[in-house]
Amino acid sequence: MAEKKRPYDLHVGDVADAYASWPSPTCIISDGAYGVRGFYGDTTDEEGLVDWYAPHIEQWTKAAAPGTALWFWGTEVGWATVHPELKRQGWDYVQTVVWDKGLSHIAGNVNGNTIRRFPVVTEVCVLYQRRFEAATDAGILDAQQWLRHEWRRSGLPMYLANEACGVKNAATRKYLTNDWLWYWPPGVAVAAMAAYCNQHGLESGRPYFSLDGVTSVTAKQWDRMRHQWHHVHGLTNVWSRPPLHDGERMKGSMRRSAPRVYKPTKASTTHLNQKPLELMERLVHAVTKEGDVVWEPFGGLGTGSVAAVALRRQAFLAERDPYFAELAHERLDVAAEEAETNDELVALFDANPEEESNVG
Repeated sequence: MAEKKRPYDLHVGDVADAYASWPSPTCIISDGAYGVRGFYGDTTDEEGLVDWYAPHIEQWTKAAAPGTALWFWGTEVGWATVHPELKRQGWDYVQTVVWDKGLSHIAGNVNGNTIRRFPVVTEVCVLYQRRFEAATDAGILDAQQWLRHEWRRSGLPMYLANEACGVKNAATRKYLTNDWLWYWPPGVAVAAMAAYCNQHGLESGRPYFSLDGVTSVTAKQWDRMRHQWHHVHGLTNVWSRPPLHDGERMKGSMRRSAPRVYKPTKASTTHLNQKPLELMERLVHAVTKEGDVVWEPFGGLGTGSVAAVALRRQAFLAERDPYFAELAHERLDVAAEEAETNDELVALFDANPEEESNVG
């Protein structure tokens, strides 16, 4: 009997050596350098973060398809420093999620006589999506520009797009407009415009609305160009959750896990940056569905990948530290075993009757 394939792939070593062997991701969870000396290899401040992340972002851009989601963890200033590089390399900002850890995060660690700012109890996790970019004779075009370009190529007047889509004026007012009123059209509308242009437009330009020059884009293909979104009512972009102090927090390794850890004890955390599994499950669920591929390039203890496996996604992660990698491996095996029978957890996220599922 063939051995059952594991729902994760853990590379022990530099993630740069693993990227090429991983399948294209639906979602990337980046929980890397913060600029706070949080692990060996982290920068001392935000100044070095762009150089630290740039080669990784290049690989993400290369592997991602339009609509691939990226969750980027960091401090406020750390993320703000890296944002221009993400934008430059093809990632569009969607929104910022704030993790509010509450007063317990700073209890006993604030000297009111010396502090010169409000105590920090937050981290941010910022959502991006891979930008749609199409190569044309007019250059590289984004979605808004490309849709307009394709219709104009047909030689047909713009107003006929409304007839093609079966609408009064939404096509010209929203889908093909050149201003800020532009609205991402549903796949059925793009497919309808493609069919109309192929039938009535200049023969020399066919096929229209084609990304490969052979066939026009289908409604399903177009809808995949935008990141998924699985809505949960009542959940906003501010997540109030105390830092890990319960049984989920791994402790007692007696190792100096970061430069700023001097004398670890049995009560010391194993990994300074361990995230609550609950938060990672929210991230995974929001932008993926069962069977999708999730990357976690900077694995640590693998919490993002544990969440992915628990929700029956495919996880691909890397961790340079063999000790952390072994702990991640153990956690992933447990998650994989439980995922086979834990229909309740999957149903809680993926079959919530109050949830709306769409592609953007």
